[in-house]
Amino acid sequence: MPKRTAVIGSGFSGISAAAYAAQKGNEVHIFEKNETIGGRARQFKTDNGYVFDMGPSWYWMPDIIESFFNDFGKKASDFYKLVPLNPQFEMVFSDGVMAIPHEYSEMKALFEKTEKGAGEKLDAFMKDAQYKYEVGMKDFVNKPCHSWFEFVSPKIAVSALKLDLLSNFHKFVRKYFKNPKLIMLMEFPVIFLGAAPKDIPALYSLMNYGGYKLGTWYPIGGFSKIIEGMSEVARQQGVQFHTNSPVEKINVSGKNAGSLTVNGEKIEFDNIIASSDYHHTEEKLLDAEFKNYDENYWKKRIFAPSCLIYYLGFNKKIDGLKHHTLFFENDLDLHTDEIYSDKKWPTKPLFYVCCPSKTDNSVAPEGCENVFLLMPVATGLEDSEEIREKYFLEMIARLEKHTGTNNLTEKLDYKKSYCIKDFKEDYNAYEGNAYGLANTLSQTAVLKPAMRNKKVKNLFYTGQLTVPGPGVPPSIISGKIAALEATKNN
Repeated sequence: MPKRTAVIGSGFSGISAAAYAAQKGNEVHIFEKNETIGGRARQFKTDNGYVFDMGPSWYWMPDIIESFFNDFGKKASDFYKLVPLNPQFEMVFSDGVMAIPHEYSEMKALFEKTEKGAGEKLDAFMKDAQYKYEVGMKDFVNKPCHSWFEFVSPKIAVSALKLDLLSNFHKFVRKYFKNPKLIMLMEFPVIFLGAAPKDIPALYSLMNYGGYKLGTWYPIGGFSKIIEGMSEVARQQGVQFHTNSPVEKINVSGKNAGSLTVNGEKIEFDNIIASSDYHHTEEKLLDAEFKNYDENYWKKRIFAPSCLIYYLGFNKKIDGLKHHTLFFENDLDLHTDEIYSDKKWPTKPLFYVCCPSKTDNSVAPEGCENVFLLMPVATGLEDSEEIREKYFLEMIARLEKHTGTNNLTEKLDYKKSYCIKDFKEDYNAYEGNAYGLANTLSQTAVLKPAMRNKKVKNLFYTGQLTVPGPGVPPSIISGKIAALEATKNN
């Protein structure tokens, strides 16, 4: 008889875990509390023809996503069409706009034009970042991190100094570049890792390589196409999906979790992989004596941001707007301090605009525009409609100024906000976090919340609050690691 494995949650890590566990011969069931699968990568459609991705919108590290499909004899192109974005994105500064080209040779020329000698410095930066990417994303992040001894290997030992684990990203970037715009460009990707650049290890320059050098892409139809592709792979392995199925209890007997209570029914399993929010899993689904961590532990963790999101449909095209636009007219350090240190609503916010209808005709009615506004904010803040609306009007005003368009609010066909309260309600997210646990040095590898429950031997955790960390590719990797750990004794 095949072993029965339950997966709680159907985000990237949950579907990944389910597919790999089923590939190992398990009978696998995914339980999802919401009506649709995908977790933070869900999609919704409006009655008037708009299709919104609810979460991820940056397709970076395409090779990592591709490797998931390859592991099952498939290719990403079997499920969706991937197109490169050119420019990859625009950055709006107080004194102008910088467009980041898709071709690396053009990017190098842009750097040289912005700062004399920066073209060659970019080559050196990317050579170093490529090394970190190849070691970090292929060797370093594929460990379950039960012990530091996992990292005792000749390759990782030789690589340790080159990985820059003990130097910070803020200083590292300034070794190469002096121009404030180039510095902001290079620092931007680490904002969502959960700390200011001065508190992030320089290892994470690998994100610059995985993004800028490997390119920014878009799956036609939206990010849910990745979820659709991954779930089809999982189904082909025999995985069964159960939506509207909130898990109410993990039932432990002795040292094993023997069953889940789902919608009032007890269902027996041999292994359980929780892709649900780690804190929620321990606080709400487990009896206190079986928890890895108490409430005090979580209060001391450093979390990546939450965010204020607006999903907007406009009944006209907005000229002068690209697929991705970063509004960086204000001070990056001030905004990050107000996310991670002061913990308050930002006084001079930075924000991001995604307009997928510039690339994809399927996400908005003809002649209309699909727009996604996102402003990073601290977790745990008071969240009200009045506060949301205040920042909405500020973001719209800056969008109007950038595009030379007046009265955008009068062109609204659809408007929906999403913030801290919604992250708590939909995903049981601790303090309403959107991006998981910060990738600071004190929360790296073995220092992250453990993937294995220390008291219940067949309970495992996966997702952005455990190893390797937040983001789409790391979550996919996390699911694979958890599945291999859970099925190790099959």
